[in-house]
Amino acid sequence: MADKVRVGVLISGRGSNLEALADYKRKADPAYDIVLVASNVPEARGLVLACRFGLPVWAHSHKGMSRADFDDLVDAEFRRHDVEVIALAGYMRLLSPEFIVKWEGRILNIHPSLLPDYKGLDTHRRALMAGEEYAGCSVHVVTEELDDGPIIAQAKVRIAARDTAETLAERVLTEEHRLYPAALDAYCRKLRQFPLPFRGEG
Repeated sequence: MADKVRVGVLISGRGSNLEALADYKRKADPAYDIVLVASNVPEARGLVLACRFGLPVWAHSHKGMSRADFDDLVDAEFRRHDVEVIALAGYMRLLSPEFIVKWEGRILNIHPSLLPDYKGLDTHRRALMAGEEYAGCSVHVVTEELDDGPIIAQAKVRIAARDTAETLAERVLTEEHRLYPAALDAYCRKLRQFPLPFRGEG
């Protein structure tokens, strides 16, 4: 596909969803190219994975910095690489309101629950404790409210009688790896068809 959307991926850990996004790109012809993988954890395993995929990487510790100052660094790096859409893939840090405003409508996140249920952390244990029949994952647009932006895709996972938080997490993660690349692809196709005003120059 010509004129692919330039995607920057933010990670903090092992990068399993990054791997799914990159692997999908090798197997399909998605509407996106990953042009930068960035992290707030310089030793994150996902950066090694990104290098194996031949993807450019950038890392800088956020320690000792204000949230806004660190996000300014990320913003500048993404703009330097002409990033158009940001995909959060296990990024364990809240984004500053100023950053979210600059990238309004252009930040996607995958969350391990069927939003709007179980926002935040510890989603699988909370679903089990509530006696839910289903768990799952959601891809949503990031807004200033935590895990509260428009939902663009979801996948359900039936909770088994013997599930623990760990076994449920494994099965939900499998669905995340299936859902996120397809949702990002669809979102980027829509963005090319219906362009958003870009405030990334901030």
